[in-house]
Amino acid sequence: MDQQTVIRSALLGLVALGVASAVSAQTQSTPKEKCYGVSKAGQNECAAGKNSCAGTSRVDNDPTAWKLVAKGTCEKMGGKLAAAKT
Repeated sequence: MDQQTVIRSALLGLVALGVASAVSAQTQSTPKEKCYGVSKAGQNECAAGKNSCAGTSRVDNDPTAWKLVAKGTCEKMGGKLAAAKT
């Protein structure tokens, strides 16, 4: 590998890191809410209903499992803002 290739690779890496940081900052600044009944099996957030940790729900749209979504979108997705009574 020549010196120009190494420099080019390093610059591309820095650009990619900057883009990833910008996306992460935007995601963190967007208000979120817990939305019950919309997560797919294995994609729930931690400690949801009968599950002890993230990714442990076994069925799609479990009404006791939640996922973080952009504020104001939960009910539009068919979810609930409160857990179902078990």
